[in-house]
Amino acid sequence: LALLSDAGHMLTDVGGIGMSLAAIQLASRGSARLHRTYGLYRLEILAALANAVLLFAVAGWVIYEAIGRIGDPVEVASGPMLVVAVAGLAANVVAFLLLRSAAEESLNVKGAYLEVVADLVGSIGVIIGAVLIGLTGQTWIDPAVGVGIGLFILPRTWKLAGQALRILVQAAPAHVDLDAMSEELASLEGVSDVHDLHVWTLTSEMDVATVHLMVGRDVDQHRVLDQARELLQANYGIGHATLQVEPDDHRGCDEVTW
Repeated sequence: LALLSDAGHMLTDVGGIGMSLAAIQLASRGSARLHRTYGLYRLEILAALANAVLLFAVAGWVIYEAIGRIGDPVEVASGPMLVVAVAGLAANVVAFLLLRSAAEESLNVKGAYLEVVADLVGSIGVIIGAVLIGLTGQTWIDPAVGVGIGLFILPRTWKLAGQALRILVQAAPAHVDLDAMSEELASLEGVSDVHDLHVWTLTSEMDVATVHLMVGRDVDQHRVLDQARELLQANYGIGHATLQVEPDDHRGCDEVTW
């Protein structure tokens, strides 16, 4: 079962990395259709979520099968199990080294990276299990290793899915303190009020913001606009921001219902 779980992870690796590469390629091309105003960047997040679902399904299935086999273990050929696991480990080490540096920059790549990490741990677990079974003859070790692999994967998969869903529902990035941002914008000289502040993530490393700034009639609006843009870029890494500067005696957004 441990070897079967490792093979299942390898299969999801192939599918997951394939989806990730396809999403990156499509996103980099952009979109020729005018109604896709943000291009196809969200495909990377959808691919990350799909990878999380695949990992969750495989881990759940492995745990389910392993629990059933712990009380009724089957005979395990530890020799072939060890040979296949070592070959899988070598392949996973190569993939791990290739993806490690980019995993922190892209949630999509992180999804593929976590699949490889899970499979790497799985291969190590299978090797340990094969050695122990060969030495002791205790076949319950096989499903126990399967449970261990599944339990290792689940929390990481849950975190990846949560990060992807946070982006898809357009929640503010976890590292952005909206209250602090609003206070900093309000502290700019000439700004009397800050409202309609929205911050969300388009895809990994691409945060977007919109905000309305109210200023006095005699305030240099161009200066306020430049200072606000510089603040968002320097303090929050937001280079794409839409700022609406409004005179403080102008009719505001009170009539907006959402």
